[in-house]
Amino acid sequence: MISPPYIGRFAPSPSGSLHFGSLIAALGSYLRAHSQQGQWLVRIEDIDPPREVPGASDNILRTLDAYGLHWHGTVLFQQQRYQAYQDQIEEFIASDHAYYCQCTRKIIQTSGGVYDGRCGRLQPRLTHGAIRIRNHVKIDRFIDKLQGPVMVDKAFAEEDFIIKRSDGLYAYQLAVVLDDAYQGITEVVRGCDLLEASCRQISLFTELNFTPPDWLHLPLVCAKKGFKLSKQNHAPAIDVIHPQASINAALTFLGQKAVDVDSVEVMLEQAVEQFDLSTIPAQKEIVLSTINN
Repeated sequence: MISPPYIGRFAPSPSGSLHFGSLIAALGSYLRAHSQQGQWLVRIEDIDPPREVPGASDNILRTLDAYGLHWHGTVLFQQQRYQAYQDQIEEFIASDHAYYCQCTRKIIQTSGGVYDGRCGRLQPRLTHGAIRIRNHVKIDRFIDKLQGPVMVDKAFAEEDFIIKRSDGLYAYQLAVVLDDAYQGITEVVRGCDLLEASCRQISLFTELNFTPPDWLHLPLVCAKKGFKLSKQNHAPAIDVIHPQASINAALTFLGQKAVDVDSVEVMLEQAVEQFDLSTIPAQKEIVLSTINN
């Protein structure tokens, strides 16, 4: 059986500027795609407007361009896909594969911390609130290309999870699965903070009769143990004026050989040529201060 052409992606949220942790995900996914002679797509995951920073989407795209991380095709914005998400939700509701839920976090916490599906058993059915998928598939394990066998808590895997929030916003789990299927993504390369979420996404891929992509979760960049760099904790933006040093620092973090300092395009060409998946550290997080120590 002939494997489909490789298609990877980088999918940042426009909640701030790209920082060093973002660069690891972008560069890691770019190198993996190009080392497979595949396509590397960029998707802006802008489904949470309250967390968006004005101008962040343009800033992210300019930063990728400054680093020579040029994408194939047109950038996909998730806000362009709202109708596809809504159509799928309505299909789920009509076929009783999803239901409305009015349970608050407090209610769930007092009943053991895991949602027990109570709203899905009500008669008559609720007609407003958050919407949860009836999780028939309940995937609790998968094989990651870097982390190896991954298993999550069974209660987490079996939970009926939210696909549309009570405030009307579409949930990440639904949007990312529909978009990965729509774009034909064959492998997802991203940080280990989304390792557990992969099980829910595989469950949803399976529920929809889509072939799940392969998974490759990179180590997280941490300022200190258990404290990852993120836009929420105000990680500094990467340097767009002189990106060469950051590129070599990111390659070192990923266990790759440094490249000759040149134009970003030449540096990335060399990085692709010598890319070696087997040398990427498999631990789930790396504290920045330990690099080269």
